[in-house]
Amino acid sequence: MPPAIHQVLATLGYGDAIGHEVLGIQRVLRGAGYESEIFVESADPRVEDLTVDFRDLPDASHPDNILIHHFSIGSRASRVAYALPDRMVLVYHNITPPQYFLGVHPLLVHLCYNGRRELALYRPRVELALGDSEYNRLELEAAGFSPTGVLPVVPDFSHLAGPPNDMEARAFDDSWVNIMFVGRMIPNKKIEDVIRFFHAYKRWFNPRSRLLLVGSHGGFENYFAMLQQMIARLGIADVHFLGHVANEELTAYYHLADAFLCASEHEGFCVPLVEAFHMGVPVLAYAAAAVPATMDGAGILYDRKDPIHVAALLNAVISDGALHDRIVDGQDAALARLQGKDFAGTLLGFMDGVLRGPRRPHPPVAFDFWDQVKLADAMEEIRLYRPAAFHAVAPEDPELGAGLASWPLERSGKAEGTA
Repeated sequence: MPPAIHQVLATLGYGDAIGHEVLGIQRVLRGAGYESEIFVESADPRVEDLTVDFRDLPDASHPDNILIHHFSIGSRASRVAYALPDRMVLVYHNITPPQYFLGVHPLLVHLCYNGRRELALYRPRVELALGDSEYNRLELEAAGFSPTGVLPVVPDFSHLAGPPNDMEARAFDDSWVNIMFVGRMIPNKKIEDVIRFFHAYKRWFNPRSRLLLVGSHGGFENYFAMLQQMIARLGIADVHFLGHVANEELTAYYHLADAFLCASEHEGFCVPLVEAFHMGVPVLAYAAAAVPATMDGAGILYDRKDPIHVAALLNAVISDGALHDRIVDGQDAALARLQGKDFAGTLLGFMDGVLRGPRRPHPPVAFDFWDQVKLADAMEEIRLYRPAAFHAVAPEDPELGAGLASWPLERSGKAEGTA
């Protein structure tokens, strides 16, 4: 039997970039004859049946197997994977710098800070570190990982191929201009800048326009409230927060969009940009982080956040038919280059190289690691089913900012220099 190649990550989402990549990797591996499961701590209910609980990972473990560890933030699943004898390949999806969440989401400030710090612990553990973009690979290289490589994001647009559900979108199917953004309503996406640019466009160029913001704000209620306060304070009309939508609804909104506007300041790749390419929507995006590489010379990049400047660019794209067509043609060419990349061959080549190469010695793990895992599981069960008892025995640690349910695994990393 060939070795198994499993994947492990904190959570499998529905309709997000990491989720699409994880499922794509599994399809390739199974198509090549490998046993391949997806081990997670949690999953969206719509894809939960595709996953296995990470606590079952030790039973599937074998020294000849490979674990593809998707690192986007530190997690208990990550630390269990670290301690197992399987060979490990890390796929880095980037961690948003914690400063973007200051004053908005204190827990995420802590998680992102610790996640970036924890990443360094995997240097001696992984046999290959892959970024899903060159931007992410360079971060791995700067963090001391070797060897590194790029496992390209080759988006699967099958989720946009079905018939659109326009039950909600038809309300915006009129003669007005629809400016669109797709992504989570979180601070690094700079939704406030998207709104400011739209406000300038609506005020100075086209009053018959609206902004469609597609994406969840769950967990970021404070930031969402700040955005609402800004809209009320400036008196901005026709801004629509549409929330997380089903794939068929997303397709309908793309069909209505006249332009896709992105102001994000931190992206590891940004799949919605190439989704817009695929749907024939001209893209304007701020030139930051991985965005210029993702755009690959297509669309329009802007490098200063002057609302009048960005609004004028929007107006040119929307009002000049010939310019619109040239931009869409350029996006089609960039998308063809992206889809021409051999994702399956690249992935299997990386796996073959690891299997054929010398095994890297496993770094030491705290002697009581598995006892701590059992304790963490027990504390988590108390937290879920007897919250009053949990809070009685697990006061928040002022240093870690979390209850004792996370303390044993954190402590092993701090005390031993390992996960």
